[in-house]
Amino acid sequence: MLDSPWIAALSALFLWWFSTGAILWVVRKADGDGPDGHIWASLLSVPVLFAGIVGFYTSLELSGSEGAYVGFLGALAIWGWIEQSFLSGFITGPNRSECPSDAHAWTRFTHAVGTIAYHEGLLLITLVILGVLSAASGNQITFWTFSVLFFARISAKLNLFFGVPHINTEFIPKPLAHLPSYFRIRKINWVFPFSVSGLTFAVACWLERLYATGDVAFAFLAAITALALLEHWLMVLPLPDAKLWRWMLPAPKEDQVRIRDGL
Repeated sequence: MLDSPWIAALSALFLWWFSTGAILWVVRKADGDGPDGHIWASLLSVPVLFAGIVGFYTSLELSGSEGAYVGFLGALAIWGWIEQSFLSGFITGPNRSECPSDAHAWTRFTHAVGTIAYHEGLLLITLVILGVLSAASGNQITFWTFSVLFFARISAKLNLFFGVPHINTEFIPKPLAHLPSYFRIRKINWVFPFSVSGLTFAVACWLERLYATGDVAFAFLAAITALALLEHWLMVLPLPDAKLWRWMLPAPKEDQVRIRDGL
């Protein structure tokens, strides 16, 4: 059963939804636990990072569907901890201020980079380490999964910076309350066509490899890339994607602000 690409793709979909919900739950709960809540949330979730590292090393010695599942889970665990540490304000960047109202394009860009620099740097270092350590292995799904998540994240952040029609800030936690000031709501920006074209091409490449080899690792990669593509389209399509997780989260301690058209 695990050799089925359909099972692998559905597993990727569920794990994406569940892991995203778990991170949002931890961050939402930490929002109501006082000033040290987010720090403790990041520290107490370190076992998840450890499990991801163990999963990655284990996957290097595995092949077939078993290696694909273990490697994919390892990538999600490592990525998930780093992402949770960012949302908790634990690893972000040197700039924690809102964007100056009179900032010109370059100033706004440098300030925006400053809000995420440490986090993006950690992601890049992790990506390089995964690539180096898995270079001689026949199972590189952890590296490729992390690569898809990394480049899709960079693409998403650029689109939010240059402006897209729909931006949901409902789940942004208190430590990152300054981030929406760097977003822009506009019609399609020049980056968006390149983003969706690149992700669409990547999905096609993974599907071609899946058809040619039958390796379920490519089903995982095709699914996670397709989800990244969907997340990009949700920036321009008015669909209530927040409902996927809103029902499972604790009630916020104070009203969250949603950016609407007209900014």
